[in-house]
Amino acid sequence: MKRVCTLVLVTVLSMLLVGMVAYADVTVTSASGDVITFTPEEIGTIAAEGQQPFKGKEITITVNTGGPKGGISGPLFEWRDAWEKLTGAKLNIVEIPIAEQFQKVMVDLQTNAQQYDACMPAASWYGDLVTGGFAFSPEEYYADPRFPKWHREYLPPSLVNLHTWQGKWYGVPNDSDGQVLYFRKDVLTDPEWQKEFKAAVGYDLPVPPKTWDQVYDIANFFNNKDWDRDGEVEKDSGIALHFQVHNQGMYHFVSLSAAFTVLPGEKVDQCHNVYWFDPTDMTPLVNEPGHVKALEFLMKLAKTGPDAQISWDLGTAWDYFLRGDAVFTYSWGDVGALVQDEARSKIKGKLGAAVLPGSYEVYDRCQKQFVKMEQPNVVGNTTGGSWHGVILNSAKEKGVQEVIYHLLAFHATPKISMWNVTRGWTGVDPGWKLHFLKEQGGMSTVEDYVAQNWHKDDVTDYTQAYHDNFFAPVMQSYIRIPGGEEFWYKLDEHLSEAMSGQVSAKEALDRTAQDWNDINDRLGKEEQLKYYQESIGYKP
Repeated sequence: MKRVCTLVLVTVLSMLLVGMVAYADVTVTSASGDVITFTPEEIGTIAAEGQQPFKGKEITITVNTGGPKGGISGPLFEWRDAWEKLTGAKLNIVEIPIAEQFQKVMVDLQTNAQQYDACMPAASWYGDLVTGGFAFSPEEYYADPRFPKWHREYLPPSLVNLHTWQGKWYGVPNDSDGQVLYFRKDVLTDPEWQKEFKAAVGYDLPVPPKTWDQVYDIANFFNNKDWDRDGEVEKDSGIALHFQVHNQGMYHFVSLSAAFTVLPGEKVDQCHNVYWFDPTDMTPLVNEPGHVKALEFLMKLAKTGPDAQISWDLGTAWDYFLRGDAVFTYSWGDVGALVQDEARSKIKGKLGAAVLPGSYEVYDRCQKQFVKMEQPNVVGNTTGGSWHGVILNSAKEKGVQEVIYHLLAFHATPKISMWNVTRGWTGVDPGWKLHFLKEQGGMSTVEDYVAQNWHKDDVTDYTQAYHDNFFAPVMQSYIRIPGGEEFWYKLDEHLSEAMSGQVSAKEALDRTAQDWNDINDRLGKEEQLKYYQESIGYKP
């Protein structure tokens, strides 16, 4: 009896030892040569076994064109070899220009061509992907210990909303888009310039500015002055923006206009906390006085920067600011990380950042007039794509949905996410609890950023700006209904007409409203109204 017990004990111990060996830590190496070590819990047991669980499987994902060092596409290339060695699967990356990706993916889905197993869409695609029955929900895999572990609770509600539909998760988080104000802190805090500004404008130079009017005053004051004292006045501008059509320039208008148009209130109703459409009948709001005033202001603000901005793409505007030729820009989280790249930036250690300014006057559509606010109307935004992975139902039909989920979850793990967020070229921006500093209610430290080659003086303002943005008491709603990308395209085209001086702000927005009506009529206004009400939390 004693011998039998001994044999059983030895057998059990052997099994435990084998298990311990099988689930050892896992090390992966990026294309840049950086090494990251995962525990089995972090990487998932299906990979920690070390047996390449998906050997022989092949998956295809679409992403905006950018290449190995491009925004959003870059991390897929950066970690492809490591992930393929880990899983045994083959990853095909199909790059499609940003202006074409949505159409090409939708044609593939509607014709059932099944060329793609997943895509990296903007959150605005959800109305078409989910309601069309094309998106696969990976809910069943989230808590499965076989897969890499990411954390839903790290995301603020404003970002959770972009990855879910009617409470069900469809996306795996990656990029967190929202626009904040960037400025040259060294210039705005210079005592000599502060003295000259007050003498010229009549009030103390605010750092950071709290209203859009203050932004204009500051940008206008510094435009065409040698504020960097390099002797090249013609290159010293107030602001750097980009307005090239079909290159995301319309996002500048949307994030700025929220302060003039989103009237705060206790709930979402016909007058409060709405931006896109009247939630009772789908009347476009884009040509109402608040939006018109905002566009007229943007047209004025743009004149404090180079005339060439009308044809600039995003990267050109960023580089102008990074070279030290503009006092302001407002854009996505990429800017803060790109500032740290001394091969591209001359302003490392000189960066200021803040949540986008507000406006004292907001349009009240019920009273049909502008109302005066006691404090500037600051509105948080999720403006942009928040580009992230979505598994297509074609992957389920091919039996590779688990492979795709493993890839997307791998990129959402805290260690990979933090690596991506701290490098500007990846296009992956901060927004999770993971990315914020501990004193901001987050999980990171200034030293964590410094270890990734950040200047310590740039970290706190940057992370605070994004924390304030994504957790703002008032949030601008996001367009998440069928036709979402079409609404953006039409807005973009007509904004370009206004910014280039072809038509007035009112005419451009009237044309946009007409196009939006046509889209809703084609898709079915009653169905559109139902989806819109659900997406913004409006209850009739």
